[in-house]
Amino acid sequence: MTTEAAAPSATNWRASQVYVMAAVCLVVGLAIGYFFRGSRSPVPTAPVLLRSAKSDAGSPSGMAEGMPSLEQMKHMAEKKAEPLLAKLKENPNDAALLVQVADVYKQTHQFKDAADYYGRSLKIDPKNAGVRSDLASVIYYGGDADGAIAQLQEALKYDAKNAAALFNLGMIRWQGKKDSKGAVAAWEELLRTNPQLDANRKAAVEKMIARVKQESH
Repeated sequence: MTTEAAAPSATNWRASQVYVMAAVCLVVGLAIGYFFRGSRSPVPTAPVLLRSAKSDAGSPSGMAEGMPSLEQMKHMAEKKAEPLLAKLKENPNDAALLVQVADVYKQTHQFKDAADYYGRSLKIDPKNAGVRSDLASVIYYGGDADGAIAQLQEALKYDAKNAAALFNLGMIRWQGKKDSKGAVAAWEELLRTNPQLDANRKAAVEKMIARVKQESH
């Protein structure tokens, strides 16, 4: 497994495009990598949402008003990750600690760094479908939908019922590949294999299925 798949297209993206992609799912309340994280780690505080494509284009920096700059978010990441990185020097093969570092970078939109630490964790614990789903989300936010889908498919080899992987697979096929049928198939499989899903999440997935089916007609 490698995290290099995120690099080719990501390097050509403007910062505002990265923010747009990261915000698009938050706008509908279903963030890639957050909605079905389960008990692996707490849901992070979401960044300020983009208000609209118009307001994004109209701001001097090409970002929405109130959105921290990439430099500010990088500083935030470095400050928050510092104590974790100190622990990591003593325990470089701690898979859970590597994930904590990756989560910090993910929350602050440092997607390349997040992918690196998720990847290092997966080298130690390659069958962790939840972490692989998180890796897929940062690869996607980095601009590589195909690489993200490959990671999700790998996660599902280890855990065919993994709710996070199935949900994110649907979202990325829908948003990243414009594959409505593939998105619906992933979400229907999610509902079929997870009958224990709580009412709110089940209703949200059913709503997404109905929306995509309506849009594709």
